[in-house]
Amino acid sequence: MAAVAVHQFAPCITCHAWSPDHSMIALCPNNNEVHIYRSSQDKWERVHVLQKHDQIVSGIDWSPRSNRIVTASHDRNSMHCFLSRYVWNREGPEWVPTLVILRLNRAALCVQWSPRENKFAVGSGAKTVCICYYEQDNNWWVSKLIRKRHDSSVTSVAWHPNNILLATTSTDGKCRVFSTFIKGVDTRDSKAGSSSDSKFGEQIIQLDLSFSWAFGVKWSPSGNTLAYVGHNSMIYFVDDVGPSPLAQNVAFRDLPLRDVLFVSEKMVIGVGFDCNPMVFGADERGIWSFVRFLGERKSSFSGSKYGSQFSEAFGKFYGQSKTGVSNDGIDPSRSRGGIHENCINCIVSLGEEGSSRTLRFSTSGLDGRVVIWALENQEDLSEYL
Repeated sequence: MAAVAVHQFAPCITCHAWSPDHSMIALCPNNNEVHIYRSSQDKWERVHVLQKHDQIVSGIDWSPRSNRIVTASHDRNSMHCFLSRYVWNREGPEWVPTLVILRLNRAALCVQWSPRENKFAVGSGAKTVCICYYEQDNNWWVSKLIRKRHDSSVTSVAWHPNNILLATTSTDGKCRVFSTFIKGVDTRDSKAGSSSDSKFGEQIIQLDLSFSWAFGVKWSPSGNTLAYVGHNSMIYFVDDVGPSPLAQNVAFRDLPLRDVLFVSEKMVIGVGFDCNPMVFGADERGIWSFVRFLGERKSSFSGSKYGSQFSEAFGKFYGQSKTGVSNDGIDPSRSRGGIHENCINCIVSLGEEGSSRTLRFSTSGLDGRVVIWALENQEDLSEYL
């Protein structure tokens, strides 16, 4: 079994994040508070409760370098008709909030720091993405909005390693990639390629691979591959994001996924309604397929029954020349769940900052549990790490 620790923190958890040294965890117990726990002698002690929000906290991210926490919530400031959210800075024993100005009239649904931590992105129910940066003169965080691009709520955001490109998913079924270059905040970088020459809010690509709600999205460590999931029990992989991307999808008969995480260039972990992390791997040809459930030592239905499935229409549209195997094999008698007893809605890396692979990660879900998983001793997965 890959799980090395199970902690019951609350009846339900909406999201969680780790401190830079992984000694503390911040989580939302499905209400308007953020609870921070510290590990002490194999026990978890609650040391802080952040209480500035009025409604449920929907997103948390803890920056690994600057040690700042950013939170997003469904609450609204009626005086300014702005959405409330905060950046929390550690000052001595206390966490002090700094206001973030979000020009939204709907709930903030997700949040993530950029790799350089000079910006963060907020997805919202207002069909809008906010890119926030610090304004020192007023001691608050202001935002620039990417408007009129999404047709529905933005469910997830993911930063490219170059700190400029941002991928989003939406309940309109699409995945999009935008430029977030802000003059005075970002610098022109030759390593970033043409993305640093794009204007703020410019759409680099729109992926119409899913015909249902799209949820979690992530970039690979190198930024060469993008993965996102749909509510139709499919996961999508896109290489060479740009004018002529190579798109591929893996379909499965299990329940849909909610979030994904690259643990290496060739391995992705997906979590969702099946209550058990799913492992996807790429072979030497770059063909992605389902490997097994992480909560099981071996999968009796892995192999040729699971594989990559390429849509002929999308293959022609994206210039795709690869072929794959359809997914028809799944044991309908397999019991759901395992260590988690309800939907897993969040997966967070526990790897070292800047590392090209992650050997440990954590998951949390509607059962109120946080589970830490280790991949070090999974011999059948070593070829993907």
